[in-house]
Amino acid sequence: NKWRIVFPDNGRQWRDWKQASKFYSGNRIQTTRYTWFTFLPQNLFEQFRRLGNLYFFFLVVLNWFPQVKVFHREITMLPLIVVLLASMIKDAIEDYRKYQFDKTINFSKTRVYNK
Repeated sequence: NKWRIVFPDNGRQWRDWKQASKFYSGNRIQTTRYTWFTFLPQNLFEQFRRLGNLYFFFLVVLNWFPQVKVFHREITMLPLIVVLLASMIKDAIEDYRKYQFDKTINFSKTRVYNK
């Protein structure tokens, strides 16, 4: 585990600050959960942790076997796909709003108080 070390700007600890600043190059806030590359796999992992989605996925897999086939394969997949797409769209919009909020916070001006 890496801990963030904050040193006051009083000149005495300049050497320690230079050593610690190698590990922490930025001071930005990031509350988003996904990136462009991790959105699909990570979101699918989160969706299939829910018991309802696993149940519908089990029905889809079960319906691909001809001995247990009850409905057409496409009709069985339709509810699962609709629920997954709706949840993905909701998560994407929520994560984008978090990204925009983080961007406004990270580019806002701050005031530093020093004794």
